[in-house]
Amino acid sequence: MASTLLGAEPPELPVAHLVRMAGVFGINPNRARVALSRMVASGEATTDGTGRYRLAGHLLARQRRQATSRAGQTGPWTGGWHVVVLTGVGDTADVRSQRRRALTAARLAELRLGVWTRPDNLALDPGLLNGALGEAPDETLGEAPDGALDGATCFVGRPVADAGDLARRLWDVDGWADRARGFVDEMAVTTPSGPEQLAPGFVLSAAVLRHLQADPLLPEPLLPAGWPGGELRRAYDDFDARYRAVLADWGRRVAEVE
Repeated sequence: MASTLLGAEPPELPVAHLVRMAGVFGINPNRARVALSRMVASGEATTDGTGRYRLAGHLLARQRRQATSRAGQTGPWTGGWHVVVLTGVGDTADVRSQRRRALTAARLAELRLGVWTRPDNLALDPGLLNGALGEAPDETLGEAPDGALDGATCFVGRPVADAGDLARRLWDVDGWADRARGFVDEMAVTTPSGPEQLAPGFVLSAAVLRHLQADPLLPEPLLPAGWPGGELRRAYDDFDARYRAVLADWGRRVAEVE
């Protein structure tokens, strides 16, 4: 259910569509409706009472990050690096794990324990940073000013050593590139031309979107030659358009016989 809504734009669908998509994976309608009810109860979705469900809470934030990852847009790079130094003490293992996930989602990498960094071609996301520090996210905030977050000190610096070497230490850019090229090849041979390919196409689509979220979105001078980020995004746009056309045609035909 969540994956179907995550792939919708806007992230809102009628219950009939969600139940039909669950059927593609062998999930019966009763189990699908129970899953939707649990999503509403846990704050992951809302319903307007007319049979439509919409993402909410952390899943809605995830969908927004997914859209940002798919676009792959970055700003100019000044040569500087954002640095976030965590200053809180006495945190539990669960809090530290949650913080790590949030900082990684903000595309920072851990240089050493408690010190996270990335090139400044992306603005620091205050919502994710506040979440990482255990505070309520504020989606109305702009870029976080230096030192503005409780539990952390934020500033911009420049590495003395080669920035490209630092980027390769922090992110497995070669591994990401190899997997991206594999996805491009896989999408080329997985043509969603009929309903029997809806399930494998859905799984492939979700895998590509997860991989795009792992793209560190580094500035071009720090990327290896032949970086496939743009190629993967173009291939996915084409694949997604073909998949959605097949899905819409299948949905219309199923609805006609229901």
